[in-house]
Amino acid sequence: HVQLVESGGDSVQAGGSLRLSCTASGYTGDCMAWFRQAPGKDREEVASIYKDGSTNYVYSVKGRFTISQDNAKNTLYLQMNSLKPEDTAMYYCAADGIFSGVKCLRPRQWGQGTQVTVS
Repeated sequence: HVQLVESGGDSVQAGGSLRLSCTASGYTGDCMAWFRQAPGKDREEVASIYKDGSTNYVYSVKGRFTISQDNAKNTLYLQMNSLKPEDTAMYYCAADGIFSGVKCLRPRQWGQGTQVTVS
């Protein structure tokens, strides 16, 4: 059983940047991902990374967000640039999913979330 702890959420102005971090305590499986959920909306996968380092992004964040991981530190990152008000959401780190080639499906492990607010 792996524990995921997110950090880095904050309130920023539009156009600003944030870096989210997710520290994992154990085995994270074949893929990890960042999800987000805004009030009244469905949860969506924002970005995923496979164990070979390949990455995928939802169209709305392509070119602005970058997912990466530091295996030595067991940490997953999400660098978010050019933030927009529509990026406002609770962001969740997820691990140990089934990689479809595009998405990290049905992750077994989830963090508690970190709030990002863009105004």
